[in-house]
This record gives sequence, C-alpha cells and structure tokens, in this order.
Amino acid sequence: MHRRLFKITAYFFLILSVLLVSLLVYVAIVARVSPPIPKVRSSLSWNRNQIDSGLFMVRDNWLRKSQSGLYEMYVEGAPFERGVAIGKLTKELARYQEEVFVKKIQQLVPSDFKLFLLKIFVGWFNRNLEQSVPEEFKLEILGVSTEASPDFDYIASPYQRILNYHAAHDIGHALQNMSLVGCTSFAAWNDRTSDSSLLIGRNFDFYVGDEFAKNKIVAFYKPTAGHKFMMVTFAGMTGVLSGMNDQGLTVTINAAKSYIPSSSAMPVSLVAREILQYASTIEEAYTIAAKRKMFVSESFLIGSAKDSKAAIIEKTPDDIDLVEGKNSLIICTNHFQGKTLGNTKINQEHIRTSASLFRWQRVEEIIGAKKNISVSDASLLLRDQKGLGGADIGLGNEKLINQLIAHHSIIFQPKQLKVWVSTDPWQLGEYVCYDLNKVFNASLRENHEITDSLLTIPADPFLMTKAYRDFTKFSKYRFPFEPRGGIQPDSIVEWNPDSYLSYLLAGDASFNRKDFVSALAFYKKGLTKEIATRQEQNYMKLQITKCQTELE
Repeated sequence: MHRRLFKITAYFFLILSVLLVSLLVYVAIVARVSPPIPKVRSSLSWNRNQIDSGLFMVRDNWLRKSQSGLYEMYVEGAPFERGVAIGKLTKELARYQEEVFVKKIQQLVPSDFKLFLLKIFVGWFNRNLEQSVPEEFKLEILGVSTEASPDFDYIASPYQRILNYHAAHDIGHALQNMSLVGCTSFAAWNDRTSDSSLLIGRNFDFYVGDEFAKNKIVAFYKPTAGHKFMMVTFAGMTGVLSGMNDQGLTVTINAAKSYIPSSSAMPVSLVAREILQYASTIEEAYTIAAKRKMFVSESFLIGSAKDSKAAIIEKTPDDIDLVEGKNSLIICTNHFQGKTLGNTKINQEHIRTSASLFRWQRVEEIIGAKKNISVSDASLLLRDQKGLGGADIGLGNEKLINQLIAHHSIIFQPKQLKVWVSTDPWQLGEYVCYDLNKVFNASLRENHEITDSLLTIPADPFLMTKAYRDFTKFSKYRFPFEPRGGIQPDSIVEWNPDSYLSYLLAGDASFNRKDFVSALAFYKKGLTKEIATRQEQNYMKLQITKCQTELE
C-alpha cells in the first residue's frame, strides 16, 4: 500500500515537473523577442562629451540640468541614432530609474517565488508586444538599450527589458486598478480664456514612489520623420505622457477602468507618442488612435491650435469614441463621457465607486466661478487642494485635483507654442516656461538656461506652511505598498486632521495592537469625513463590525 502511494506521488510530481518545465519552455519561446536590425550602426561609436559640469553632448544632441532641477534634453535624427544618443546621454539616469523601479517591484512582491511567477506571467502576457509596436519606436528603444546597465540582465536582455517597461503602466493599470493613476486635465478656449486662445492644463498623478519622480526630463525631439515635439518623461521612456508638437497639437493621457486583458497590445504611451509625432489636427489624432490596438482603456485629451479647440479620444481594446467640448470647455479625469463608452457597465460602476467624478465636478466648479482663465489661473487650479464648495477634505485625498503625488504638472498654450512644466515637489514648485519656437531654433553649444524666466510662475506658498511640513510626515504612510509599521495613532491624525485616511490608518494601528476601543472610535470618525472610494468606506465599516465583535 505504501509502495503504491509512493509511486502515485512520484508520478504526480514527475508529471507536474514536466508540465512546469514545458510551461517555462513555452513561455520562453513565445516571449522571445527579436530586436530590429538597424541599417546603419555607426552611431554606436559616438562619444559623449562633457562640456562642463552641467552639459553633456553627443554630436548635436545634448542633456543639461536646469537651475529649476529639471533635466532638459534635445535629440534629433533617425530612430536608432537618436535612441543611441538618448542612451549615451542618460545612461546614469536610466540606471537609477531602473534600480528604483526594480526595488519597488521587489517591495510590492517580496517573495522570490512570486517574483518568479510574475516574470513568467509578464513574459506570457507580453508575448505579442513586439508585434504591436511600430518599427520606428522599436529601433529607438533598441538604440536606448545599447547603453542600459548590465546589472539587470538577470531580468531580461536590455532591449527586452526596456520594451517591456513601456507596457508596465498598462499592466499595472489593468491588473491592479490601484490608486496609482488619478490624473486630472482640462482645456478651455474662446470666451473661457483670458486671451481667447486654447489653454490646457493637466496633473499627471502616476505614483510609484517619490524617488521614481526625482529625475524628470523635459525632452525636445527633432525626428527625421514627423513633427518636432516636446514631452515630459524620464530616462528610458520613449512613450509620451504629456507633450506638444510644433504644430500646436497636445496630447495628455488619463487612465480609465479596464477589464483584465488576455495579452498585451500597443502600450498607451506609444500610441500617444505616435499621435504627437505625426498628427497636427484632432481628426489626424483620431485616425492614428483608431488604427492601433490597445489592451487597456484610456482617454487622450487632444488640444489643437489648428482646430482652436480640444477633444477627448476615448479608447478601449474594442471601441473608440470622440468627445467634443461644450461651451468652449472640456474636462477629463478617469472616467469615460462619450455616448458609446460612457454608458458601459464598468464605466458607470467606476463613476459610482471612484473619485473621478468628484474631481471632474471640482474643475467645472472652479472654472465656472471665473469669467475666463489665464495661465496663472490654470496653475492655481492644478494646485487646488479643496473639495466641492471649497471644503477641507484632507490633504492628499484622491478626490482632490492636487493629490500631492504628481509626477509632473503641465500647462500648454498651443497657439503660442508655450509650455509650463512644474518643478519639485509635485506641482508645488515653480512652473517654468519653454517657448518651442526658441528651443528648436537655437543651437546649444555652451551651457545656459533655455527657459523664459520672465514667464516663470512662482512656487506655491503652501510650501512654507506647517500644514505642508506635517503632510510630509504623513505622506510616507499613504499607500498600502509602503511600510506602515510604527504608526502612532494620535500623531497620524494630528498631521492631517481633515483626512479620512488619517483615521483609517489610526484605526488600523490601534486594531493591530488590539486596542479595539480606540480603533472603533477612529473608524467611526473616519466615516464622517469625505472618503475617496467606496472600497475604503466599506473597509472601515467592516473594521467597525470586527471591533464590535471583539468588544462583546
């Protein structure tokens, strides 16, 4: 009997081992990438020259660090050549960016076995990624990868890593739907702006830690094909998050609720990049978006100087919609508004349970209270930390326009080809202005500032307050993927007294110490505050029930 049981067990593990090995081999085969082959590889021998302590050059391409703290980069040429130039100019920044990203993944998934499974999953999920990316962008990514750090080759080859990183935002957005992406954007024109010209503002509230947002790059591209353009990015990223081209066309992206897809397609940021590089009107942008297959849901706010207006392209893996503005105003947060996609079950549920509609209403409220808005007004809107009606709902609340997590904030004047980019921390530092006409018509041979200092918007006075200093102490406990050990309930509430999250965290800390009386009081107080999501509200109600059960 024992021998028979042993044989059955042995056969079971043998079959399991064979299946596992077969799975690994299969995933390795389908996930294998074949880098494109550049026609000319002479750029690999280009040297990076350090002009002074703050300026690096590769041929006519350059990278410098501005007095504002932003890095500024100019690249030109064919896809592979400009990719090589980017790689050589930013190799130290790219290594830092990858190190921070990998550490964050290890923090989120601390188990080696789970990391192994994650690697297998990503390999399987991205099996069609390479076929979904245009050759031009693959060549540029290949060029960037030639200078990638070998320290991370245990993950994958440099080209495969950087290509896959472009889909990381989409994968996390689709599978987790965590509060990492809660962007707010708007556009106004005609009688809604102080000079009647198109004005666009946006907060890119993508958060994977403050370290990840540390080295922002304002990049200026002069490609051999398509339009010249600028974008705000980070080392290793060739996709577009926020940008404007020399035709006065702007692109910003806002995540929407997605179903879990079965495999990857073209990453959202690369669709935005193609629009920015090749479109000059809303119609041209729509045509590009319509022909590309995506695997998550996204809104593209498109501003157009030629059309003198803005519109939103809403896109899912299966459908596309175009939303026009009303009364020379359009607002975009994280839910769909079109007739086709706005009424879907998943979108309506997202509106009911998330903070998206609240932020949309707050933007409408602020703009509606003014006769028209200027660039300065736009900066105040993007920094706004009040709830509806100007209520105090706690710093960092996801329902706020300014959630104090922004990777960057940006303001566009497309007709004038001017753009304002925020500086650290978040969008509280200065907004510095770049004039695309001047940047693209200048040849930088010595280190000097390229911003228009006369148009700088001063830093937010909030930086000088006790409330800001207290929030910096509170902030490190905001997200569930950050360590929350050592929270002192009274301190966390004192640092952010109007926030429901303060009471939720204080309740959890007390609950974990089995102080159910205090935990119950904190959770009940938290329910009286403006809560960002239905999930958090339901969580506190459940915790109250647990406390009451323990106290019976």
